[in-house]
Amino acid sequence: MSKVKEIISLYQNKKALPSEVVKEYFEKAKKNEFNSFITLNENIFEEIEILDKKVKEGKIEGRLFGIPVSVKDNILVKGLKCTCASRMLENYIAPYDATCIERIKKENAIIIGKTNMDEFAMGSSNEYSFFGPASNPFDKERVPGGSSGGSAISVANNESILSLGSDTGGSIRLPASFCGVYGLKPTYGAVSRYGLVAFASSLDQIGPFSKNIEDLEIIFNVIKGKDERDKTSFNLPEEKRILQFPLKIGVLRDSFSEDVDGEIKIHLDEFIKTLEKEKIAIVKEFEMETFQYAIPVYYIIACAEASSNLARYDGVLYGYKSESENLWEMYEKTRTEGFGEEVKRRILLGTFVLRSGYYEEYYLKAQKIRTKILKEFMKNFENFDLLLMPVSPTLPFKKGEKLKDPIKMYLSDIFTVSINLSGLPAIAFPYRFSKSGLPVGFQFVGKFFDEYLFFELLKRIENIF
Repeated sequence: MSKVKEIISLYQNKKALPSEVVKEYFEKAKKNEFNSFITLNENIFEEIEILDKKVKEGKIEGRLFGIPVSVKDNILVKGLKCTCASRMLENYIAPYDATCIERIKKENAIIIGKTNMDEFAMGSSNEYSFFGPASNPFDKERVPGGSSGGSAISVANNESILSLGSDTGGSIRLPASFCGVYGLKPTYGAVSRYGLVAFASSLDQIGPFSKNIEDLEIIFNVIKGKDERDKTSFNLPEEKRILQFPLKIGVLRDSFSEDVDGEIKIHLDEFIKTLEKEKIAIVKEFEMETFQYAIPVYYIIACAEASSNLARYDGVLYGYKSESENLWEMYEKTRTEGFGEEVKRRILLGTFVLRSGYYEEYYLKAQKIRTKILKEFMKNFENFDLLLMPVSPTLPFKKGEKLKDPIKMYLSDIFTVSINLSGLPAIAFPYRFSKSGLPVGFQFVGKFFDEYLFFELLKRIENIF
């Protein structure tokens, strides 16, 4: 039993106390069997004592009352370390709460700890962490996906009921798919980014993980909405759609290309046939001419923004500092020793494309193609209610398999990055398991503000499968 409403019902009927429920999850997180946590919140027991008292007095308030939640280690939680899985911020203590943290605290959620991730959210496997790689909960020899790997593991392995992560190029959806849970990348701006350590500001988006669609909707409703401290945020329309079945769903033709794992294609075909048999949807293929450009465009824009955002880590204001005899040497040694290999690679790439004389050739051209990607998505939405595609072209791969080949690693994001470039919402959902027992998941992509369409459709699908 793990549904949020069921647990709160137990509290309301005085059949359980938050101390009993949270302790069970906390003890499992403490074992850290899959290296999913970087920091545990040892202060929760004072908070739980207060909630226990409220249960006994019948004063249960909040949509997340006494629910254990984990948080990716690039989102600020006041008083806890926020390392971004980097030596650069190894001992950094967050001085304030991110807006999404303020909102879940207001609903009386219990934050049990900060989860492992790729350094500064740069990675697809959770192997680029200063605190060591995390492991897939279904096979320890394999990766959980990245960069929010620890968050996905914590939910899949019952170390928390809900989790918060960030998605810059698929960092929520990929680990959700590899770990067999739900992961939502909201419409850009639907959730405030205030308090999220920036990687690529025009692509970053905070979103939730859960084991079922009902819980995902509950926490999304808590964290969404306009925030004056993030001028790109806005209020999402709250009206729920009454779906007219069958929906018109487009499946990306490249989902069945030779580069996609055979088992994923078989399961996708089976899923489509079931949608049609149950009269949930009429599914037809669609093409995207810009699909082939998504990876290079993404890595030009994301790396350019990263090189700018990470310039602040120079050893002067905060974070790691290497002692040196002169200022320039201190800068160089601090950044050389403080950042890991993948972060340095992306900073160098980003700095290169922004150099005088190269800006128009790379960055400006990439921004123009980004606009074309969005236009092509919107053109397809003239014919379809939703779009369907795999989250990854492969099943969870073995640790170390792609570490020496960055291009091969980047291609893990081929089905996810175009959604971030366009700002559209997408949701990863679990479907079946492969013959070797690994999760197989897919994603729906919607028009702007289609989050509630995801929720309503997947509730119906959950009842069938």
